[in-house]
Amino acid sequence: MRIRIIDAFTDRAYSGNPAAVCLLDGPEWPGAEQMRRIAAEMNLSETAFALPLPGGDADWALRWFTPVEEVNLCGHGTLATVHALHADGLLGEGWVRFDTRGGLLRALCEADGTITLDFPANPHLPQEPAPGVEQALGRPVLAAYGTGALGDSLLLLPSEHAVRALCPDLGALARLPVRGILVTAPADDPAAGYDFVSRYFAPAAGIAEDPVTGSAHTALAPYWAQRLGRTKVTGYQASPRGGLVRCEVTGDRVLLAGRAVTVLDGTLRALPAG
Repeated sequence: MRIRIIDAFTDRAYSGNPAAVCLLDGPEWPGAEQMRRIAAEMNLSETAFALPLPGGDADWALRWFTPVEEVNLCGHGTLATVHALHADGLLGEGWVRFDTRGGLLRALCEADGTITLDFPANPHLPQEPAPGVEQALGRPVLAAYGTGALGDSLLLLPSEHAVRALCPDLGALARLPVRGILVTAPADDPAAGYDFVSRYFAPAAGIAEDPVTGSAHTALAPYWAQRLGRTKVTGYQASPRGGLVRCEVTGDRVLLAGRAVTVLDGTLRALPAG
């Protein structure tokens, strides 16, 4: 099985968010346990598997696995998959359509390599901070929001510095009843090229800190677009690797744009059973 590691939401190798990508020949999926064990071997926040479809509403079926579980939505894994399809000459004109656990998703690759993802927007619903979350983060939060089907807790901090300085108790975060903890704040200096910063922690899903989380921006983009009074916003995910996500809110959808770089292209020599 051919497998690539592709850095997503970046135009420089060894930055952004790495995803492993397997483009399958079909006609059927490998076993779910086999895919999960491959993802565990890759030990990245996501490994994507894409299967060509013969016709219908979608061109490809797409699934994503963390090292411990299959997930419903992944932005950087989708962007990396589109990058691999483009590199192999497997994209037609216009939007490519993916059948996923998160619904029908679309993506567009421009001539310069910029990839735009068309994802469903997720709400930001005011709520009380989860018990213990402020202690786990090591600081109080200004506001807390649920994110609907996304399943994350979105927490507002007072400044970019506060977001960057976090050193949370990951064991305590893993015990919270949410997919992940998403912290955000306005940019200290909008002239830096982004409007807000974020970080994302999902230790219960095997991801201590995700470098750049496309799916989280389906909630971040509507929140900051409403707060800033415009439909186009840019986020910087301030992980150690870091990455920019350009966002546009269009009704109940969010367009996420970024680039990607292939850093490894190889072959799995032994496939796990399952």
